[in-house]
Amino acid sequence: METPPCKYFKVAYPIPYVASVEISRVEKGNAFIEEMWNELPPLFAHLSTSPTTRVIILSGAGHKAFTTGLDIQAASQNSILSSSSSEPHLDPARKATQIRRHIDSFQSCITAIEKCEKPVIAALHGWCLGLGIDIAVCADVRICARDTKFAVKEVDIGLAADIGTLTRLPKVVGNGSWVKDVCLSARQFDAEEAYRVGFVSWVGGKGGKEEVMAEALRWAEVVSGKSPVAVQSTKEILNWSWGRSVEDGLRYTSVWNAAALQAGDVGEAMRAGVERRRGRFEKL
Repeated sequence: METPPCKYFKVAYPIPYVASVEISRVEKGNAFIEEMWNELPPLFAHLSTSPTTRVIILSGAGHKAFTTGLDIQAASQNSILSSSSSEPHLDPARKATQIRRHIDSFQSCITAIEKCEKPVIAALHGWCLGLGIDIAVCADVRICARDTKFAVKEVDIGLAADIGTLTRLPKVVGNGSWVKDVCLSARQFDAEEAYRVGFVSWVGGKGGKEEVMAEALRWAEVVSGKSPVAVQSTKEILNWSWGRSVEDGLRYTSVWNAAALQAGDVGEAMRAGVERRRGRFEKL
């Protein structure tokens, strides 16, 4: 299974079973154009089912930014809302349908990260603005360099964030007042504040991008050495249970594990623990 060709994402395997996906449009601060987000679904669908991938590190190329968000200049010229693409003969209902379909498609592209069966750790540094927050909240784990600067910038360009931040961020941090503060004001917040509210789970020292990438690789190596059945099952159950009752989550877990516990991974994990060695698990 070959990785789909990507113009704006660099994919590498720094160690076995760990895929590094790097947003690569350095000359524009890794800002997104439509061609970029359209590359995400086939890429993450491939990684989701690739037997040689167990963990994914998502990062931004260069030292200045994870991503500065949407490329505003390109969007103003080519988006469905731009004057060059307007169709004055359409009535409001038909124009609204066009816009809704465009937003739905955009949302689906970013959600591809969240739907990936494999754990995704976002290694953030530099600027992480607008769409960068939408992307980060789709990851399972977020860590950042101390120099990282965040902002939910959409109100500054005249719209409500519509690709996932307003839906996922309140669930991620669990602090409605803080979420409304940063989303309504579009103010910047730094790595320490992001850690304090629970948006990220680790902040680097003074090492910048290199330090956060080293930590992401360390974490990914630990997780990739565990049973892929156990890891993927854990992610699936956590995601499914989010927003549902405890009773529903317990029932889903019992049904899921009725199949998963039949894997040989349980016995191998126990033997590896007793023998103090790394487990040897079949590809999944």
